Amino acid sequence: MLTPLTLKGLVRKGQIDTVLCVFPDMTGRLVGKRMTGRFFVDDVLGHGMHACAYLLTVDIEMEPLPGFSTASWASGYQDMKAIPDLATLRLIPWLEKTALVMCDLATEEGMPVAVSPRQILKKQIARAAKLGWRAKMASELEFYVYKDTYESAQKKSYHALEPVSAYLEDYHIFQTTKEEPLIRAIRNAMEGAGIPVENSKGEWGRGQAEINLRYADVLEMADRHVIYKNGVKEIAFQQGHAVTFMAKPHASEAGSSFHLHSSLWNRAGTQNLFNAKPKLFEHFIAGQLHLGRALTYFYAPTINSYKRYQAGSFAPTRLVCGKDNRTCGLRVVGEGHSLRVENRLPGADGNPYLAFAATLAAGLYGIEKKLAFNGFHEGNAYEAASVPQVPKTLREALQAFTDEPLLRDIFGDDVIDHYAHAGSLEQSAYDQAVTCWESQRYFERI
Repeated sequence: MLTPLTLKGLVRKGQIDTVLCVFPDMTGRLVGKRMTGRFFVDDVLGHGMHACAYLLTVDIEMEPLPGFSTASWASGYQDMKAIPDLATLRLIPWLEKTALVMCDLATEEGMPVAVSPRQILKKQIARAAKLGWRAKMASELEFYVYKDTYESAQKKSYHALEPVSAYLEDYHIFQTTKEEPLIRAIRNAMEGAGIPVENSKGEWGRGQAEINLRYADVLEMADRHVIYKNGVKEIAFQQGHAVTFMAKPHASEAGSSFHLHSSLWNRAGTQNLFNAKPKLFEHFIAGQLHLGRALTYFYAPTINSYKRYQAGSFAPTRLVCGKDNRTCGLRVVGEGHSLRVENRLPGADGNPYLAFAATLAAGLYGIEKKLAFNGFHEGNAYEAASVPQVPKTLREALQAFTDEPLLRDIFGDDVIDHYAHAGSLEQSAYDQAVTCWESQRYFERI
């Protein structure tokens, strides 16, 4: 991590010549500008920069979408200010002479942009702080690695890609040794960027990897998550590999998750309240179960997200909580200071700011309303027909999202309307597409 004073010194010595000023868009991708080091320290450091507000209204293809109140053709697609959060200044070791800073978004009048993902999370952090609590979270992100490059994968239309492993590699040491030049580079580069890594391992799929990041205060964790995810792609690109964080890149392979670990701590961050106050922990879990279906869209934001929810796949299909039970949507793990709840709903395609905000908001709601926890599920949750199901499609999740009035009280009308509209446009785009599955099934035989 860097202080502004240290950065100025590195720029003056020519050891930093580029500063990435970035912020997350609706999907959690990093967008922003590359500033020269000199211009950043002379101007942007104190005043911020400008970016077009359309960046919070585009789809994954960067197509400006209609119907948003935040920005539109009618508003002239005005600018917004990106204000550096100087606590996030860090080196990016895998890019030459480069530093990075996360930015918060504000209107030209200086008001926070309410629908920006970082602001949505900060609002829930403020709710917890008002009650005297700090939230800490951690991400477990899975991804697939291919021998193909991004360019060759695109030329193949993403068909018949060659994974780096020919067999399932969960916990394998020999197979992951073959992948170590890439995975080791990622681990070490993240450490150098102030993103502590706990471990890496082979995952269940062919060519599937998992790198676990050490837990942190929730906003710092979200920032680490998106920088890490972007960095994995960049380092893979540098080594001639393609990686994907799609939730379900292959029908025949395991999906890629973003297991979300959360706990509440005292204001000083020295005591895990889940361990100290068991009833508070139970209310927190009850809140997540109560709002789980309504908030699934914030955990699973794409059409592809819902292909991952398959019975017997280690991805959840039921909204129940179990003790160290990987068939459940929520899994309680750890003890003492490490006691926490693992939310297994988010896929690797999730936006961490929205997923963390949803987890914290639901937990706080359960505590505020003292919701009753009905006990841990035992046995195979995939076969538990009487408990609530995880939504099966984006359309179903969007319906649950918009039908729950509590979400408007928690997040505000502007946030719910903005993201529901984005989701409905994504669903509409898919509904109009002709897929390879349709061609293979119907072209000759219909």
